[in-house]
This record gives sequence, C-alpha cells and structure tokens, in this order.
Amino acid sequence: MTDKRLRVAIIGAGPAGLSAAIEFQRLPFVDLRIYEQATVLREIGSGLSLQRNTWRMLESLGALQNIKPDEIFRAADGHSVQHRNGRTGELIASHGQGDTPPHHLHARVFRSVLQKALLQNVNQSNLHLSTRLERITQHRLTGPVTLQFSSGQTDEVDLVIGADGVRSVVRQFAFPEHRIGYTGRTAYRGLIPTDKILAIPGFPDAVTFWHGPRDWVYTCNLRHGVYELTCNADVPNEEKRVSWGEPAGLEEFRRPWKDFGPLVQQIVNLATDVQRFALFAGPRLESVVSRGSIALIGDASHPLSGAFGAGAGFALEDSYVLARAVTRAHERGHALSRGLDLYDRVRSPHYRAMYVILDEFKQSDIELGQLGLDFDEGTAYTIRGKWARKYGWLYDYDVQEVWRKAAVEEDARLQQEVARL
Repeated sequence: MTDKRLRVAIIGAGPAGLSAAIEFQRLPFVDLRIYEQATVLREIGSGLSLQRNTWRMLESLGALQNIKPDEIFRAADGHSVQHRNGRTGELIASHGQGDTPPHHLHARVFRSVLQKALLQNVNQSNLHLSTRLERITQHRLTGPVTLQFSSGQTDEVDLVIGADGVRSVVRQFAFPEHRIGYTGRTAYRGLIPTDKILAIPGFPDAVTFWHGPRDWVYTCNLRHGVYELTCNADVPNEEKRVSWGEPAGLEEFRRPWKDFGPLVQQIVNLATDVQRFALFAGPRLESVVSRGSIALIGDASHPLSGAFGAGAGFALEDSYVLARAVTRAHERGHALSRGLDLYDRVRSPHYRAMYVILDEFKQSDIELGQLGLDFDEGTAYTIRGKWARKYGWLYDYDVQEVWRKAAVEEDARLQQEVARL
C-alpha cells in the first residue's frame, strides 16, 4: 500500500457515501471517486434523527456548522421522545437525555438538511451522478476489482466501499448467499402543515410515538412549516412492492388505525399525500468486509428496516472507523486486507449487539401474542418491552473511544507477531 496510490470507489451518495467521501478525500495516498445512480442528489424520505452519536460524528467531519439551529427541531422539555397510548393519549414514558451536552441533544431534521451539510464538505469533482453500478468482477480472490456501470463505463479500483443501501449491489457481490425479504410491516409517511396539526386540542409539540400493542403512529415537527407523520403497521403480501416509496391510497393508509383514539384519528385524517414504504431486511452479516477489497457501510452493512432511528449515525461511525483502519494499514506498510480486518473487528460486534436487540423484540412479540391483553394492557407491555431506556446505549455509543481502544489492541497484536518472528 505504500508503493502506489490507493484507488477507492464509493458506491452511493447518501449520508453513508458522503461521510465516507469526506473521510477518504482527506487521505493524501487515496485516489477517490463516488458513484451515484441518481441524476441529482435529492431528498428521499422525510425526517431522520440526529442523536448524540451522530452529532459527535458531524463534529469530526467538520459538518456540524453546516446545520443551522432553525433547521432542526428539539422538544422544549429537553426530552428525546414521548411514548403515548394511541387510544387514550396517556403519556406512558418520556425519555430525558441525562448529561448530554446541549449541542448534542436529540434533534429531528429533514434528510435533505443532513445531506446538504455533508455535501458542502465533499470535493464534488469526485462525484459521478447518473452512474448505476451493474456488475462487479474480481479475477483473483483478493486484489483489484472491476466495476461496470449502466453507461458502459468501467473502473478498476483497489477498494470498493458499498454505501448503496439495504438493497446493496456491492453486498450482493460480496455475499451472494445473503438475501433480504419483506418483514411483514409497511411504513406510511407524509407531511402535514404545522398550523393544522398544532390546532388539534391537546396535541403535544414533541417527538411522539402514539402506540398500539403492535402498530404505531409517529409525529414530529420538522420546522419549515411542516410536521412529519410516519405510521408503521403489519401489512401482509407486500413482497412485490418497493422499499423506496410509492403513493398509498388514503383508505389503505387509514385502515390500521381504527382502534386508535380520536386524537390519532384526527392526525391521520390530516394527511392527504402519503407514501408507502414496504420494509425489507435481512439476517446479520457475519462480516462487513470481503475479498480483501470490499467494505460495507451504512444500511448495506446492517440490512435493517429503520435501524432504531439511528441509521445516519451508524453510517457516519462506519466511515470514521473504516478511514482510520485503512490509514493504519497504509502507514505501517501492511496489505489493505489487514486494515479491512481491523474495521470488521470494530464494527461487526456493534451490529451483532443490535441484532440481539431485534431478537429481544421478536420474543416480546411472541409473548404479547400469548398473553391475550386488551389494547391498553398490550400497549403498556410493548412500550416496556421494546422502548425501554436500556437500549439508549445505541445513541450514547462513543465510536471514537472504541476506535482508540481497538488501535491500542492492534498495536499489541502487531508487537506479538514481531516477537514471534
């Protein structure tokens, strides 16, 4: 790695790809290009969460100052989220944020705000739009990789960073046996004028989940005069539908909420333009690297639906660790594969722990189905089982400290190898 420049291709220009671009364009030994199939970088979806871990990464990327205070929403009570009974409106749980620094408090923001903040720090001469990856070939088990695009263009690189989402083409090549499938749940998303939703008597201007025993409605102010509405429900037979959004009929959209209370019914009835997102996911990957030349980041590395509302933060953490692991290998004259192995040792355990949470959620659903509880009892049971503060470590996670410890351990491992020689 010390004899020539490292040719790096990032596939995808969402938050994962853009954060990786910022990290790798800083490295003087890297030749970087970013490939994105969209013709323009535009907003997909509606809002996303900026948690404590996300803010920490934005500081590291130098992008925090690109997000203005009037572009984000933070609840006036300082709590990150409210959990309410969707039938009665009763507040069951409200999570404070402990010792979180004020500038790291949880916030909701349009996805486009985060994307623009990252894009401002990207050298856009490296960005190639309208370039859809169709095929990856590698003639040896490790070594250079050839990328073929729909335009007929090809590129040969040393490192492919798969930042191309839950339906990742890069992941499909790296792990051809891995499959994603419909989870049985569908999300509905829409925007409502803020003045209309705040006019509802008793409506809280906060980040709020309105729960049923299994389904929920989520409301949040996104500034800019609009309120976010996201609803999540069991919907069978969605396998043939797309995961990135399509128009939903209002009758279909309103059907799952018939047992919810009048306040939630008012909220749902305000939505007039709703998009449907069939939720797809896959089993945990044993590794997030492959073939000594491929690394997965963001949703490509952990094919989950929703990713606990912290997918952007996880993607930025991936980029942070990957860039530093590759740099260590370069500085020590090691093969690229050693840097990727170090990245894997840091990030794969994190995603393993996340999937443990999913297993606990599944067990909670099984127990709920066996208990025969009514709406209110089932709702309280679900909030206790799935939305407990014990899962807050995901948002407080300090990847910089984890990386420092991993680097020390890697140095010790290297010294032991030298001693054995």
